[in-house]
Amino acid sequence: MMRQYELVERVKAYNPQTDEALLNRAYVYAMRAHGHQKRASGAPYISHPLEVAAILTELKLDDATIVAALLHDTIEDTEATREEIDRLFGAEIGRLVEGLTKIQKLDLVSKKAAQAENLRKLLLAIADDVRVLLIKLADRLHNMRTLTHMPEAKRARIAEETLDIYAPLAGRMGMQDMREELEDLAFRHFMPDAYLAISQRLEELSAKSGPLIERIETELTQKLSASGIHATVKGRLKRAYSIWKKMERKSVSFEQLSDIFGFRIILDTVKDCYATLGIVHTTWQVVPGRFKDYISTPKQNDYRSIHTTVVGPGRQRVELQIRSEDMDRIAEYGIAAHAVYKDGRALDVSSQDTNDSNVYAWLRRTLETLAEGDSAEEFLEHTKLELFHDQVFCFTPKGQLIALPRNATPIDFAYAVHTNVGDSAVGAKVNGVLVPLVSTLRNGDEVEIIRAEGQTPSAAWEEIVATGKARAAIRRATRSAVRRQYAGLGLKIIERAFQRIGKAYSEERLKVALPRLARTSLEDVLAAVGRGEMYSGDVVKAVYPDYREEQTAGAGANLAEGGWFGVKGGQGLVFKVPGSGEGDGGGADSTAIPIRGIGGDLPVQFAPNGGAVPGDRIIGILTPGVGITIYPIQSPALTAFDDEPERWLDVRWDIDERHPQRFPAQINVTVINEPGALAQVATVIGENDGNIDSMSLAGKTADFRDMVLNLEVWDLKHLNAIIGQLKAKPVISAVQRVNG
Repeated sequence: MMRQYELVERVKAYNPQTDEALLNRAYVYAMRAHGHQKRASGAPYISHPLEVAAILTELKLDDATIVAALLHDTIEDTEATREEIDRLFGAEIGRLVEGLTKIQKLDLVSKKAAQAENLRKLLLAIADDVRVLLIKLADRLHNMRTLTHMPEAKRARIAEETLDIYAPLAGRMGMQDMREELEDLAFRHFMPDAYLAISQRLEELSAKSGPLIERIETELTQKLSASGIHATVKGRLKRAYSIWKKMERKSVSFEQLSDIFGFRIILDTVKDCYATLGIVHTTWQVVPGRFKDYISTPKQNDYRSIHTTVVGPGRQRVELQIRSEDMDRIAEYGIAAHAVYKDGRALDVSSQDTNDSNVYAWLRRTLETLAEGDSAEEFLEHTKLELFHDQVFCFTPKGQLIALPRNATPIDFAYAVHTNVGDSAVGAKVNGVLVPLVSTLRNGDEVEIIRAEGQTPSAAWEEIVATGKARAAIRRATRSAVRRQYAGLGLKIIERAFQRIGKAYSEERLKVALPRLARTSLEDVLAAVGRGEMYSGDVVKAVYPDYREEQTAGAGANLAEGGWFGVKGGQGLVFKVPGSGEGDGGGADSTAIPIRGIGGDLPVQFAPNGGAVPGDRIIGILTPGVGITIYPIQSPALTAFDDEPERWLDVRWDIDERHPQRFPAQINVTVINEPGALAQVATVIGENDGNIDSMSLAGKTADFRDMVLNLEVWDLKHLNAIIGQLKAKPVISAVQRVNG
């Protein structure tokens, strides 16, 4: 266990001006607060905050951060209060401890929603001071190092959460060493068998390749020294989790991996980096497609380095990272390497000091998404997508650089430029050539987005895009469009409801009545009526409390036929608003309900068991949140809606003879069990211009087989002709239409 004096010495080593008395006072306070508390390992609890503080000393952080690490569990797990910490240690340290406490209250997550809310709280705390994140990551790292003492089920859950959230978050902050250690520790507990297998292979390889690593280090150092370049060369085997991810991504075995050796060449200047690259490439053969220059184009976490892979000594592939000392410091410490952390000031994400940092830019974008009010689960999904990134760099026609994750599409590019650009995108040009919006972008592509005002993003895009920002924006646009669609339908239904009682529809009157309907806005009411969640008669009663239902009979009786409207998704059909009267003097055009949205229409479907065809008498059932389902009037399924007359829509066929279309129908066919029976059934249907959409075996005996056929036919006459010819076949015992 870390001792008090050891911690103080560590801080003094990089900060001679440290407030030693403050550190000692914080240690004593934490020791007294935690008292006789024990960890799962049996060790005194004080060992945990001490080790967390020790991890932060490796990042060379300020006194306030170290003290907050010592105290981070006091408010949560002891009798200590925020007021007491403010009085003894100052408001700055109190604020850090409280920020961590709010997170800890939800830290033991077992459900997705709880995990999402925990992440929300973490990022909101970071908005006030980024040091909260550094303490939290150090806390998680020490917990992972001691995870073996926890129950197995809990170990697996915590390990999975670490792989999903905390390790990628450390990577996003540029803290590569911490990310790699978190990944390996989590991998050990989440996939113990895979970890053990890969670790054993790495140990065997390490025993064999030790001299090879030393040989490459020596050879590289000598070659660079001969050219007057001072360099530090460090070689190592890649970590188990990194190898596992590469095996999984490339679908290869361990034996098929060739680049499991990694070397870092640390130099004095940027000029030396490029000079070293030239020496390396002229000494050994370069592996095509494995060169990346992150110096000229840094990653989003401020990481800068040159990556290349060469065929080194012994025909062994070697991956090289070439960077300066400053670049190496940022790669190791990440966000903690910024000078703004060293002067004791509070670290505000929105401050001017952070404007040049890509890390802070990502944090600001993420917090903006948080402020847009997505659900906790959606926010978690968005952030996970943003955390896992392997970048490609693309350019706008004006030369602006856009960093995107691997497998990003022009849709992702459009939303990265601006949400409005993504919402209005209809096409894309990549390097001057028109391409589908679902194309995969590559490094260096120049992308031009073609826009159209009034365009709405397709709901299918949500499953295509690679960025959380694009997915969240598409989902919001989809919901908004569907909501407008239902609101348009609801408005027409409500207008008809008021017309039936001889009253004019008034937005002002309806707004006054909103409290009676338990809604906060007019659009909420219209959308609820359109979805079928609220009965239009209830809206009328809210506006006119003295109105009685029986009054509608007399009002509706004087109306002529009308109220019919068409829906694009229900081609060949027209509908009537529930309860609309006959002959209101308006034609189809005057009463048509505008249905707009992602698909340009209200969802319309036919009865799942039986369908309906022209010639049938039909009825429509409005299902909340689903759309309209068409049933034949003889369908037994309609009895389920006898007590819900407000959901019934009058429907009639409206077939355009110039543009005929097929409709669904279902039949049961019983055939004799002999070879060729199915072929005869299919032949009859095909010769009569019918189409088999699907079929299934419903039952069987030794002599007979029962088949259910879903057909597509022109009308009832066409269906009856097929049924008649099927009955005429000797191999067919019975044919019966299914009416749902």
